[in-house]
Amino acid sequence: MELNTFFFDTYAFYEIIKGNSNYRPYSKGIAIITTKLNLMELYYGLLSNYGIETAEKHFQRFSKFCVEFTDENIKNAMQFKAKNKEKKLSYIDCIGYIIAIEKNIPFLTGDKQFKLLGNVEFVK
Repeated sequence: MELNTFFFDTYAFYEIIKGNSNYRPYSKGIAIITTKLNLMELYYGLLSNYGIETAEKHFQRFSKFCVEFTDENIKNAMQFKAKNKEKKLSYIDCIGYIIAIEKNIPFLTGDKQFKLLGNVEFVK
């Protein structure tokens, strides 16, 4: 049986860590892809709000799901960011979104800027 695969935006990690019941279906029986940039963002947020032990725990927990990104991913992400200037998207989100598109997997987030975009699994 093939697992459903999702690109986890940092938002998705936070919601799973916080125990948001809407994210329960994404916490088991699926494949996760993310980048070190998303883990950097997660680590900083957890460090700032919960301390180093929590940040370390979840960094280790999710680091095995990281994929590398290419020069083409960067270029495509910045072109996407430029086309969507009014949304004020972060660099990290744009790279993740482009990787999700290129891998043909949904971008899992609750970030309102992505709500109406294609290839997004929007969960609050």
